[in-house]
Amino acid sequence: MMSTSKRARVDPFHAMDVLAEANRLAAEGKPVLSLAVGQPAASVPEPVRRAGAEALLGGRLGYTDTLGRAETRAAIAAHYRDHYGVDVPAGRIAVTTGSSAGFSLAFLALADPGARVAIASPGYPAYRNILKALSLEAVELPAAGKAFDLDALIAAHRERPIAMLLLASPANPTGTVIERDELGAIIAACRDHGIVFISDEIYHRLRYTGDDVTALEFGDDVIVINSFSKYYCMTGWRIGWMVLPETLVRPVERLAQSLYICAPDVSQIAAPHAFACTGDYEAIKEGYRANRALLLERLPGMGIEFAAAPDGAFYVWCDISRHTNDSMAFAKRMLSEIHVAATPGADFDVFEGERHIRFSYSGDQAVIAEALDRIEAWL
Repeated sequence: MMSTSKRARVDPFHAMDVLAEANRLAAEGKPVLSLAVGQPAASVPEPVRRAGAEALLGGRLGYTDTLGRAETRAAIAAHYRDHYGVDVPAGRIAVTTGSSAGFSLAFLALADPGARVAIASPGYPAYRNILKALSLEAVELPAAGKAFDLDALIAAHRERPIAMLLLASPANPTGTVIERDELGAIIAACRDHGIVFISDEIYHRLRYTGDDVTALEFGDDVIVINSFSKYYCMTGWRIGWMVLPETLVRPVERLAQSLYICAPDVSQIAAPHAFACTGDYEAIKEGYRANRALLLERLPGMGIEFAAAPDGAFYVWCDISRHTNDSMAFAKRMLSEIHVAATPGADFDVFEGERHIRFSYSGDQAVIAEALDRIEAWL
């Protein structure tokens, strides 16, 4: 019997398991409503689709430079100038196969096996699993109800050195946002202690309570990872990017040459057109805003409380301890009995996941409203 490596023994991503079961039930004709996966229901705007179609039909697609097409990198650099007022040379940008490749490349470029990387809990489970697969140690720091506990990071670093800190703002699953002053303080503390700061900004432009703040405002020694998946509705196109310190560009390029060769050419051609479709995307965002308001209005009346302020992204992180202390069993029952899918907290929180659940509001409002009706009647 073939044995697997320790690195392969990562925990399952339960959100994807829930999605698979929801898809199975839907294929059987069950009326499944999904609030489980953070995937926009809206279509990519027509100019983006047209650019991709023209590239497929009229041009020769192939390998690009590993760091990406020059015009794609230039468009991303222009985005930082236009949206944030930050000057980022195109030469510091690496186009990646989604943000997931960016995380792997950053970890590989900066840490040897056994190094410790700090992440927040609750947080995106793939961070933890990628770190384990790369023989790195995830140091999960409790961040329930707030963006991040800087004191806990410093204490963990004094106990044994932390190589990197990875934070997302807005965050998944909580939707919490790190405000400008707090972000600056975290980056300064990392700099003082020799900890590399990695900013996951995949949910930028999906904030409902203020403006985006990029870590690049605070210096060139941070790493920023972003993607066209969330705000730009391009999950299936598998294209993201990294903004790197100058000294890290060539190491990341060398790693990517062998691991990925390059991001999909057709996606690199189409994606820059998304930056010109802000009107379309802001209309989609208004739909998320309305969905968010609906959840904020109705869930507390069902005894489902918000465990964090959902200021951004398209998730609410909820305390369901009035109903259960086993969020996995709760999610399975909800799917099997009323055909509503949500993501159990065990995915995201190693401390209190059993009492939490995540609802995604990236779908159609009619679907969310009907799902809430079913949940209310069921409870």
